Amino acid sequence: MKTDTERASSRILEMLDIKGEATEPGAMTLPCSGYDSAEEVYRARHPWGIYKVPFTDMQKAMNRLRVGLPKDGWKIIKDGRDGTQGNSPQIIAESKGREFAVDVRLHKEVKAENSPPMLEVTVESRCYRTPVTPTASEG
Repeated sequence: MKTDTERASSRILEMLDIKGEATEPGAMTLPCSGYDSAEEVYRARHPWGIYKVPFTDMQKAMNRLRVGLPKDGWKIIKDGRDGTQGNSPQIIAESKGREFAVDVRLHKEVKAENSPPMLEVTVESRCYRTPVTPTASEG
């Protein structure tokens, strides 16, 4: 699932069609809330961002995403402001089969915090159960 989540992230980057510095720690696996830990229900999450790009180029990339997501089978659930102090533009979308969700936010530069403008992207998979693998005594 981590590989599929990274693949979905790569597709989002292609749609954004923007060049800059990228933060990319890779996808990680996290437990899904609402389940007992013994149930082994997880989701993959891939947060990353693009910076060192003029803010106007990032705005254009967000517009390309608004057009590209529906063409690629994604449904835009929200296209507005994120309600934070910076009130950043935000797009939230789900993939066609709802296997993945993406949250994209466009942050302005905050000079007081030495924070450059950034396009922040988080791709998450749906919750899934880890496959049961037989132990040596069962096999």
